[in-house]
Amino acid sequence: MGVSVQMGMKVSVIMTVLNEGEALRPLLDSLLQQTRQPDEVVVCDGGSRDNTLEILAEYAAWLPLKVISAPGANISQGRNLAISAAAGPIIAATDAGVTLAPCWLEELVRPIELEGRPVVSGWFEADPFTDFEVVMGNTVLPARQDIDPERFLPSSRSVAFLKSAWEAVGGYPEWLDYSEDLVFDLALRQRYGPFAFAPTAVAYFRPRGNLRTFFRQYYLYARGDGKANLWGKRHAIRYATYLLLFPFLLRLIWRGHKAGLPLLLLGVGAYCRRPAQRLWQDTWGWRPPARLRALLLIPIIRLVGDVAKMVGYPVGVWWRFRHK
Repeated sequence: MGVSVQMGMKVSVIMTVLNEGEALRPLLDSLLQQTRQPDEVVVCDGGSRDNTLEILAEYAAWLPLKVISAPGANISQGRNLAISAAAGPIIAATDAGVTLAPCWLEELVRPIELEGRPVVSGWFEADPFTDFEVVMGNTVLPARQDIDPERFLPSSRSVAFLKSAWEAVGGYPEWLDYSEDLVFDLALRQRYGPFAFAPTAVAYFRPRGNLRTFFRQYYLYARGDGKANLWGKRHAIRYATYLLLFPFLLRLIWRGHKAGLPLLLLGVGAYCRRPAQRLWQDTWGWRPPARLRALLLIPIIRLVGDVAKMVGYPVGVWWRFRHK
C-alpha cells in the first residue's frame, strides 16, 4: 500500500536508552558516519544513573540530539514518547547497543520516499567479539537468504515508518515489556500489508556472550509472547517435542531398541542443520578442533534457548489471564 510522500521530508531517528554508558558511543559514532544524516535524533532516557546523559550531551555538539527524560518508562513507552516528540513525518527506529552501517538511514527511508511505502523493514546481523558469540549469532539469527521478505517482521533495531502509520495503529503497546516490536509490526502489517524490505540497511549488534544471559534473554522473549498471545502453535510444538517425543526416544534407547539412538541423532541433526551450515561457512579459517567445538555448542545453545522459552511462556500466559 503506497501513500503520498514528498521528497525532502524530515527524518527523525528515535531510540531509548538506560545506563548504556560508554557502550553508547559506537551507535552515536555510526550515526555521525551516515551517508544521509538524520534531521534529528530523539533519545528517550529511562532514568540512567551512569554517564549516559553526559555522553549524549557531548555528542550534541555533532548530532541534532533531542533528549527526553522519562524515569521508569519501559521500552514501548520510551519509543512512543520519542516518536511523539519527533518533528519528522518519517521515523527511523534503532536501539542502543547497535552499530549502524554507513548507508543504514539512506537505504531504510528510500522505499518511503521513492515508492510511498508506509513501513520499511531493515536488517540486523551479529557483530561478535568472541568465538562463543560467533556460534551464538549463527545459531539464533537467520541469514538473509533464510527469510521471506514478504513475511519478515523486523526488530525495532532497524525499521522505518511514517509517523502517521504509528498513530494509525496506536503506537507501541505500552502494556508489554518484551516482544513489543512484534505486536507493533503485526498491527502495521495488518493495516498496510507486507513491509518493504531494505536488506542493506543493517544494524550490527553483539550476541549474548554466555548461556546465563542468553537464558534470561529468551525467557523474557517467551514471557512477552505469552503476555501478547503470540506464536501459540510454535510453543505448543516445542512442548510436545520435549515432553512427549524426546522422552519417548529416550525410553526406546533405555530399552535397547535399535532405532532409538539413530532417531534421536537424526532429530538433533535436523534441528541443528541450518545453524551448522551457517557456522561452517562463517568459520572457514578456524582450526579443525576449534571448529568442531563450535559445532558441538549448537545443540547446547538450542537446548538452553528452548528450556528458557518453555519456562517463560507460561509465566506470560498466567500474566495475561490475570490481567485480561
